[in-house]
Amino acid sequence: GSLITLSCLSHRVVCQVISSAVPADSVQDNGTSDSSWITRLENSYGFYIGLGLAVFSSFLIGSSVILKKKGLLRLVEKGGTRAGDGGHGYLKDWLWWAGLLT
Repeated sequence: GSLITLSCLSHRVVCQVISSAVPADSVQDNGTSDSSWITRLENSYGFYIGLGLAVFSSFLIGSSVILKKKGLLRLVEKGGTRAGDGGHGYLKDWLWWAGLLT
């Protein structure tokens, strides 16, 4: 048969190929197992979990912007100094804080 030489730093190995038989099972196993319930869940529902997380995060971000804007508009209606003009009255508004924490 053929000889193959493998070298790695200080080691050198010579291998002899005896035959070139094709295995009966052509599927290669990389040592991964699908028996884990997490792997099965990711394979089955991974897309839907990602889609749900994306929609939920969009909802949270949108509601945060809306709540903060409503808090700032309430401040203007009360006659407070706008945040752009150097006012800090919005820090006393619970609606603005709810938007920030969302």
